[in-house]
Amino acid sequence: MLLRTADFRRRARARLPRFVFDYVDGGAEDEACLARNRQALDELRLVPHVMRDTREVDLSVEVFGRRWSMPAGIAPVGFAGLVRPAGDVLLAKAAAAQGVPFVLSTASNARLEAVRAAAPQAVQWMQLYVMGDRSIAEQIVRRAREARFDALVLTVDVAVSGMRERDMRNGFRLPFRPGLRTAIDLAAHPAWSIAAALAGTPGFANLVEAPSTPASPQVQAALLARAMDRGLTWESLAWLRRLWDGPLLVKGVLGPGDAAAAVAHGADGLVVSNHGGRQLDVVPAAISALPGVIDAVRGRIPVFVDSGFRRGSDVAKALALGATAAFMGRLPIWGLAAGGQAGVEQALALVKAEFERTLILLGVPHADALAHGGLVFDERRTGAADE
Repeated sequence: MLLRTADFRRRARARLPRFVFDYVDGGAEDEACLARNRQALDELRLVPHVMRDTREVDLSVEVFGRRWSMPAGIAPVGFAGLVRPAGDVLLAKAAAAQGVPFVLSTASNARLEAVRAAAPQAVQWMQLYVMGDRSIAEQIVRRAREARFDALVLTVDVAVSGMRERDMRNGFRLPFRPGLRTAIDLAAHPAWSIAAALAGTPGFANLVEAPSTPASPQVQAALLARAMDRGLTWESLAWLRRLWDGPLLVKGVLGPGDAAAAVAHGADGLVVSNHGGRQLDVVPAAISALPGVIDAVRGRIPVFVDSGFRRGSDVAKALALGATAAFMGRLPIWGLAAGGQAGVEQALALVKAEFERTLILLGVPHADALAHGGLVFDERRTGAADE
């Protein structure tokens, strides 16, 4: 029975071969940042208001003129087609069914046009990596604009790939050549292996403009290794502005100085993120960095957050600190592994139910009011008095 987020992870681990599960689940180096994301969220406390009228509860928020059913969405996750065939399309359809946004990764395995067509009325954002050959980014942005994606999300924390030791030990690289241990593991996971064999090896479908022309193995390997344009600077936002006229967000900001620079250079939104603990192991938890970014932005643009979010109460904590919404990556992927589109919908529905229960018990009937409720409990100031 899938009653909590850990149940989805357990089901995903049972279905996926080790190299796939570790790719989704793992972090960089010692995975200290991966653990820190959860620890910081778990240690954050909210103080409820009592004797409040919560007979009518509104979970929804409005972002860039679109209404979301709750202030949460699916973060971009590359190689979703490795978890389950047509994974990107299934994620998009599940998000649409639950009324939340879906962010499609540059490293997706489905053409962005196909993903958009699967849920044409839903909120979909396009995440962008800028590789050394900027023409790849340019054609992705142009196609995303023509397909009417709602926003563009530039990820900026991948100048080089993080040292993901699980992937290295598993030999997970392109071209993928499984060794004996992996072959035995594949045989031990027949449902995944049969589905993967029937679907064929997923590729990075959006690296080339024409669907009939597959990306070269070298370009695909470079994307998997996060071989990005290390000359990308704040001034590069002007280049993207010439290509994209919709909301432009910058993802991967952790410091107040960078937040202020993003505002100064015309970003329409920020995503506070440490890439789910998958890049630099020594950085702070995203939820810990959020207040400093909120202070630097001073309400001029919306601020979102990801990295470590699993429950509806985590979403409430992000909003209580001033975020507009929180995004989740691993939980929807675990749901995808566990049950396809239905599994993703079930995971999102669980978060929504938890978020509603949290609002009621906090005495805050409207999601928009969380940031103004004075709910954050600071143990440094009040702990001694409560002993």
